[in-house]
Amino acid sequence: MVMEFFRRGDSGLERIESRIISMLGDARHSFDLAANVVLSGGDPGLVAGDIRDTDDRINQTEQELRSELVVHVAVQGSTDIGTVLGYTLLIKKIERIGDQAKNILDLAFEGVSFADAPDVAELAAHHQTVSALFGEAAELLSAPDQAAIDDYRHRADELRHHFEDKLRGYMHSSEPGSEVVPRAILYRYLKRIVANLAGVLTTASEPLQHQDYFDAGQTDIDDD
Repeated sequence: MVMEFFRRGDSGLERIESRIISMLGDARHSFDLAANVVLSGGDPGLVAGDIRDTDDRINQTEQELRSELVVHVAVQGSTDIGTVLGYTLLIKKIERIGDQAKNILDLAFEGVSFADAPDVAELAAHHQTVSALFGEAAELLSAPDQAAIDDYRHRADELRHHFEDKLRGYMHSSEPGSEVVPRAILYRYLKRIVANLAGVLTTASEPLQHQDYFDAGQTDIDDD
C-alpha cells in the first residue's frame, strides 16, 4: 500500500508525498476557479491563464515524480514495485482532475453561465461539497486514518451516484437542450472529479489489485 511508504520516514519519499499533496492543492485551485466562473457568469478569460499555468505545473510535477519513482526502483530494487505502481496511478488521477477543471472552464468559454439559473444554489452547494473533498483527501494523505478513509470513500460514492442520477435525469428530460446539455456536462465532470478523488485514497490505502475499487474489489469507482 502507498501509505506504508508515507509512514517509513524516508526523506525522499516524504518529499514525494509533499509534492503529491501540493498537486492535489493545485487541482483544487483550478477546480474552484473554473467552477466559480461558470456559477457566477464571470469572464473566463480572467482566470484562464491561472488555470492553464496551474495545469502545466501539475503535468510537470507528474512527469518529475515519475522520474523519481523510476530512480527509486532502480536504487531499491523490486521490493517496492507494487507501491511505486500505486504512486503512478495516484498521480495520474490527480492529473485527470486538473483536466476536468479545464473542461469546466471550457464550458464558460462556450457561454455557459448558471448565475441566474433557478438551481444555482444547488450547483453552488455541490461545488462547495466537492471542493471540501479535496481538502479532506489531502489531510488523509498527510495523516492516514483507515476508518476516516473508509467513511470518505463511501460518502464520495454516494455523491458520485447522486451526480449519476442527475445526469440520467437530464438524459430523459423534455426541457430544451440549451438548459439540459450544459447541466448534464457539468454533472459528468463533477462525477469524474469525485470518482478520481475517491480513487486517490483507494490507491493510497488498498493493495494494488483492488485499486480503482473498494469493498474488497466489489465497487468500481474508476472514471476516466
